[in-house]
Amino acid sequence: MNYEKIINYAWRAFDHSRKIVGIKNVSANVSTNRVYLVSFEDGYEIIAKLTVFGSYETFVEDHTIINVLANNLPVRYSNFLSRALMKGSNIFFHRYIDDTDDAWVIFYRPIHIDQPPPKRFDQEGVRLLGREMAEFHRACATVKNTLPQPSRDMTDDVSALMQVARKDFPDCHEILEEQCKKFLDNTHAINAYGFDKIPVFVDWNIGNFSVDGDGKLASRWDYDWFRMTTRVVDFYFLSRVVSDVGDRTDFTYEIDRLMEDRFILFLQSYHEVFPLQRSEIQFIREAYRFFLLNYVFRLGQYFFRPDIGAKLREDTLNYHFDSIDRRFDTEKLLNALQL
Repeated sequence: MNYEKIINYAWRAFDHSRKIVGIKNVSANVSTNRVYLVSFEDGYEIIAKLTVFGSYETFVEDHTIINVLANNLPVRYSNFLSRALMKGSNIFFHRYIDDTDDAWVIFYRPIHIDQPPPKRFDQEGVRLLGREMAEFHRACATVKNTLPQPSRDMTDDVSALMQVARKDFPDCHEILEEQCKKFLDNTHAINAYGFDKIPVFVDWNIGNFSVDGDGKLASRWDYDWFRMTTRVVDFYFLSRVVSDVGDRTDFTYEIDRLMEDRFILFLQSYHEVFPLQRSEIQFIREAYRFFLLNYVFRLGQYFFRPDIGAKLREDTLNYHFDSIDRRFDTEKLLNALQL
């Protein structure tokens, strides 16, 4: 696929009067998505995000919600999220289709990136991140009723995987169907349908956000896995951020980070600012199961580079599914929060 050609087509549809002089690939090169820094002869720059997986309708829905969120968050977060470029009164989206390709593009204003988070947080940094995430989630909860309503929820995604498991994953469909059923049954038992749905960004690895000189959240980018759901869905990647293991380039999605004392310290600090319910703590295990089912399997074969996706699926089948019920201790987390 000629990505630069698609970006040029999209820009001409947006504003043919301004000439592009440079298109630089700034992608993380983990996923199939592409991110480009686009330069113009007048010296201005924008970000172009190009996606080829999922559906165009979902892409439009998610980025529309994010743009409303960016405008409606309290002033403390006025520059926390990037804003999409508008044409007239609407966000500009461009869909490119030919005989072999189907891709969609959105343009963003560049966001200010302050300081990278540390590759390994000290204990005070863990406490601060817990408080900061609680403040951000509380701000998102404050404006949730002003946001467009999503068309899907977690059970829709898991049910969709169950329907295609036999066809898309013939060698392991029985395991996937069993895990999907566990998720649906446990979600019903916990009554997770009643949780508040707020904007969550899921993938909080340290390459996706920056902090200021005091260690407070400064900006957040990369909205690939954005959705409106329970705040608990953010916790797995946050457990990876605060883990004693620290940041690693060779990665897998083991459950052990959720059981570390450092994640418990994060939860305790979070709970002091934006208290969690007992049922939300019980749902952390199912949020992790959902992550494996939806992002490693249902979407992972399209999202991740083939070599990375294959390794993550193999690890999940050989280790991670089996570890969910053996190694996750809900009572340990509940006791730590005195719930």
